[in-house]
Amino acid sequence: MVSIVGIPACSKMINDHIQHATPARYGEALIAAAGALPLLIPPEGEQMLAVLDRLDGVMFNGSPSNVAPARYGEADDATPDDHDLARDATTLPMIRAVLERGMPALFVCRGLQELNVALGGSLFQEVHKQPGRMDHRGGEGTRAQRFGLKHEVSVTGELARMTQSTGFMVNSLHGQAIDRLGEGLVVEALAPDGTIEAVRVAQARQFAIAVQWHPEWDVLGAANRRLIFEAFGAACQAYRQSTRRAA
Repeated sequence: MVSIVGIPACSKMINDHIQHATPARYGEALIAAAGALPLLIPPEGEQMLAVLDRLDGVMFNGSPSNVAPARYGEADDATPDDHDLARDATTLPMIRAVLERGMPALFVCRGLQELNVALGGSLFQEVHKQPGRMDHRGGEGTRAQRFGLKHEVSVTGELARMTQSTGFMVNSLHGQAIDRLGEGLVVEALAPDGTIEAVRVAQARQFAIAVQWHPEWDVLGAANRRLIFEAFGAACQAYRQSTRRAA
């Protein structure tokens, strides 16, 4: 049977109502390249951990919002209007629970930052203001222009094996980035300015890769994007089969 992959939704105010949503491209990429079906996870806090019993993997997706700096011990807040506290309260404990279960997890953009914070790391709140760092934000223009390829990443380790490449071009739409690396994380890709672009959970029992770029955009348009989702989909299917046998 097809795998079911959870995607944490964001809390958004739309037409004066709080709604739970995420861009459709994440689910579409799962269907197109991972052979999995998406299921949105409402940002309703730790009680949502119970849904993991019904899932075969989780993709912690990107979002315009930022992890609240109080979550990594910072009092100063450079982006006070760009937080989603409901999502933080849901995804941070969920990440730890997913890793403890050995469930496959793919982390994209904000998802990478959530993983780093969940494992005790910290973030640059405005990476473009750090000395020597480039502006990693998407900039102006159409969606296609903002999601267009921006810079190369140098790739190592498991991610290099997975994508069959030690370097390729990626898009770039993030204002924040990893500062202090979380416990147990291994760097797998770097931007030309030294910004961490991908990490792996070293002791994960299953797929646990995080990327700062957006491979879900035009997922079938480049081998490196497609191969990440294919590997994640295969891990979800293997997890599904192993847990169903155990049941």
